Amino acid sequence: QVQLSESGGGLVQAGGSLRLSCTASSSSIFVIDSVDWYRQAPGKQRELVAALAGASAARYADSVKGRFTISRNNAKDTVSLQMNSLRPEDTAVYYCAPMIRTAVLNARTYWGQGTQVTVSP
Repeated sequence: QVQLSESGGGLVQAGGSLRLSCTASSSSIFVIDSVDWYRQAPGKQRELVAALAGASAARYADSVKGRFTISRNNAKDTVSLQMNSLRPEDTAVYYCAPMIRTAVLNARTYWGQGTQVTVSP
């Protein structure tokens, strides 16, 4: 089994920055194959914000291009989402969703518990 711990959300004024982190842990050896960050605003469907897979270039939703940066630190089993120039419309619950394979389980997507990001005007 794999556990994820998200952190970094909060309240920020428009134009500000936040950095979200998601750390994976397991009693088994594991590898993070890829990672996605999603968000869900009240009354809206969950949407993909950023994705990073292996050596491929990161992909971003048009609404966040140039403002958000997805990254990973393999040594710390941590994936991050740096969010700059935040806007009120970025307000949502953000979820990390890494695809992880362990020594005993095939690769599957795990979901973080979600962290609230609120951007005030």
